[in-house]
Amino acid sequence: MIYFAYGALGITAIADSFWVKNGLTLSAAQLAQIGVWLTLPWTIKMVFGELVDTVPVFGSRRRIYVLIGAALVATSLLILAGAAAKLITFAKPETIYFLASLMTVIGVVLQDVVADAMSTEVVPHFDDEGKPREQAEIDRDLGMVQVLGRLSLSLGVFLTAGLAGWLAQSLPYATVFLIGLLVPLISVTGALTVRLEPGECRPTDWRILGGGLVFGATVVILGVSDTPFKEEIVFMISMAVVILMLARITSEIEAVTKQRIISAAILIFAFRATPSVGSGFQWYSIDRLGFDEAFFGTLGQFGALIALLATWLFADAITRQPVARVLFWLTVLGTVLAIPGLLLAFDVHHWTERMVGVGARAIAVIDTAATSPFAQLGIIPLLTLTAIYAPRDHRATWFALMGSLMNLALVAGQLLTKYLNEIYVVERGSYGQLPALVVAVAVIGLVLPLTAILGLGRRVR
Repeated sequence: MIYFAYGALGITAIADSFWVKNGLTLSAAQLAQIGVWLTLPWTIKMVFGELVDTVPVFGSRRRIYVLIGAALVATSLLILAGAAAKLITFAKPETIYFLASLMTVIGVVLQDVVADAMSTEVVPHFDDEGKPREQAEIDRDLGMVQVLGRLSLSLGVFLTAGLAGWLAQSLPYATVFLIGLLVPLISVTGALTVRLEPGECRPTDWRILGGGLVFGATVVILGVSDTPFKEEIVFMISMAVVILMLARITSEIEAVTKQRIISAAILIFAFRATPSVGSGFQWYSIDRLGFDEAFFGTLGQFGALIALLATWLFADAITRQPVARVLFWLTVLGTVLAIPGLLLAFDVHHWTERMVGVGARAIAVIDTAATSPFAQLGIIPLLTLTAIYAPRDHRATWFALMGSLMNLALVAGQLLTKYLNEIYVVERGSYGQLPALVVAVAVIGLVLPLTAILGLGRRVR
């Protein structure tokens, strides 16, 4: 239910996007820059993981942290509602938006760390008679739990995407944010009802927790300063810290297994480090293509349905295939199937509508159907490997470290997005450079993953 709630949080996404476009003054490059900072909490999941593994609060190392995360998310939604209604004026709306968004991310990350740990503890290691189960059987169940987690997230997105569009079109944005308060209640309900087999509470590893806290303080100092290239500095520090901590955690794993996991991690890092077009394409869709809130909700729900079906139908087959092969075909297919989006950027929809009656909205539906499954399918191989090799007394920290490394790839992608939006400037109402931006994103999205796959693919079985 925690994963489901994470997906259901998208009920406020369309209201958020339209409020940012219509009520704030942030440029596409600035939004990409904010995206870097909002991704950073995911890269220090090891701090939250160490807390969840070793620091009980009121005797709890799982449920209490879900409650804290839910409180952060609820508070952020209240702040966004107040800002959208112009009731909170202690700072500029752009600053309030950033602070509230950061609070949401921290709450979600904290809950995600707990959910990752729980995903290994819901699988029983002993049968009904108290006898140890076969390790192969446990591993299969661990892999299936990861698949069910992805399905729950996709289901949450699917059930709320269409509703998100209708709410954003029918109600004030502030009201939509208040309705979003129902989502934290879902995660709290799941945490209170789940049955676990937690490991024993081990002593705190202050090299991990202390190092993570120092890193967090460094990020805050850089964030509020005027240091040039501060996003890049934080990214490099993050990479160094996460790699060192990951090396420490994997030091007890046999060399062959370690090499396999690290090679897979590098491949998926490259797969996830690809840039996006940024907010400019959505603004173009609103201003030039005439897409409204309801249609964005329809697209979101349709995309979530396709992703859900694809995960259900292909997840088991993917877990049985080599990681490199899976990522190779996902990269190639993702590039080919992104062609409908390129057509929209180049205004080809005018020609297709005249010739075959296929307009912008039909092409957008095709584009959504073609591209929506890849984000979920691409992460399943790593999640399965991570679950199988999670040390019993380091589960939350292990998942957090591996997740941090993968989310650093998203930071790299956000940095690339910022650079591209600074080169190809797209502003509200000015979309002349959008086609060149879309082409650049497509080329990098193909070349970057394939380079890593062809170079390291043979090292991963």
